[in-house]
Formats: sequence, C-alpha cells, structure tokens
Amino acid sequence: MIRVFGIIVWVLVGFSAPALAETPEEKGLAIAAEDDKRDNGFVDYQAKMEMILKNRHGEESVRYMRSKNLEVVGDGDKSLITFDRPRDIKGTTLLNFTHKTGTDDQWLYLPALKRVKRISSANKSGSFMGSEFAYEDVTSQEVEKYTYKWIRDETLDDMECFVIERYPVYKNSGYTRQMVWLDKKEYRMMKIDFYDRKNALLKTQTFRGYRQYLNTFWYPDEMYMENHQTGKNTLLKWSDYKFKNGFKNKDFNKNSLKRAR
Repeated sequence: MIRVFGIIVWVLVGFSAPALAETPEEKGLAIAAEDDKRDNGFVDYQAKMEMILKNRHGEESVRYMRSKNLEVVGDGDKSLITFDRPRDIKGTTLLNFTHKTGTDDQWLYLPALKRVKRISSANKSGSFMGSEFAYEDVTSQEVEKYTYKWIRDETLDDMECFVIERYPVYKNSGYTRQMVWLDKKEYRMMKIDFYDRKNALLKTQTFRGYRQYLNTFWYPDEMYMENHQTGKNTLLKWSDYKFKNGFKNKDFNKNSLKRAR
C-alpha cells in the first residue's frame, strides 16, 4: 500500500536547475498514496453500525449491523458485515475480499434461503441491502483501483482541502469518476461526489465526526450518502470500535458467513 514519491532537485555550484513540474495526475496520485499510507497498520478492528434509510418522502427504516475488518499485507482488506436487526434480515452477512487489482470478491449469505450468493462483477454497482451505498462502495478503497488527477485546493467547512478526481479502473463500475475532498492536515476524506455512467452527478457522500484511534487512525462516526437522482439517503453510524482483536484469515471465509450470528 505504501508508495514513495519525491522530486529530485539537482544543485550545482552557483546554479540550481529548476525542479521538474509535477503534473495534476502525479499530484493526484501522490495525495491518494499519502492517504493510503496513513491508514496502514491498524491490523484489524470491529465496530457496531446503525443504518438509517430514508425515501424521498422522509419515511425511514433502521437496521443494526456489526463489522469485522482485517488488514491484508500486499492486497486489499477483508471485511464481514452482519445484520442483527430487524428480525426479517437477522443473520444476513456480506463477506468482502478487496483486491488491489482485478475484481473484488463478494459473497452474501441469506439465512432465509440458507445459501451463499456470490455478487457478480456486473452487479457491484447495485444497491447494498436497499441502501444508497453500492456493493462497490463497501469495500476498502485501494490506491490501485483508480487513476487520479489533482483538480484544485479549496476550503470546505473551514478546512483546507485537496480536491482530486479518481477514475475507476474496474470496467463494470457504476461510476465514470468521483470527486474527492481530503483535508490537507490529516488526509481524511470529507466528501465524495459520484458521477454515474452518463457522467451526471448521482450521489454525494459526506463524512462526519472524525475521531482518532490508537493515536494514529482517523475514522468517522457517520457516513451520509445522498442520492440526488432518487431523493433517497442513507446515514451510516459507527460506534464501539475495538482494534487488534487477533482476527485471522480463517475468520473471513465462506464458512464464516454462516457462523456469523
């Protein structure tokens, strides 16, 4: 996950050669790599989640879940999301194997049918359990999954931010591009605009209430996804983070889908 970037400056006696100009693409990639670097080393964590879904009329439904996450050296992270309530979806579990390159592996366990369903590469832009988050939104966002371009610097909510665009390498992505705001001090994602396959603004995700864990890692209390085309929105609340639980690869396989209760 770590990349090294630098500018070589040749200094001669009585003469300094001009520094090589950094292109917007190089700067965008460097910003994304620094963001990724700062998130390395958490090992594993688990957390509780509350998902609040609202339709365009303001009617809402609430779901409660648990998430387990494992850092994988040399590849993308693994995660296991289990629904606890309401009763009709209790035990439904999503297993994610994120990869730096190629298609992510995702499986959904449906307890009512007692079967494991693989999420096909063509369906990853679909809604995750009726929410405004797509299946491709709930995997770890590895640097290699996109190409990048720095657009500008600007102030967002009184914070100086980088604004970069990232373009999915994955051909079946539901997005042509994403515009991302990261604060310059801690490289925390503050906002993402998602553009659909027609390059029209589809959704906006905002991140709220960042807290620092283990004196290193910044995670938000809330992720809010608003769909501009349907008028629907989803609020995802995170709580009770616990790090370094000793999770192993064996805790993240298709058999673990049925064991998650």
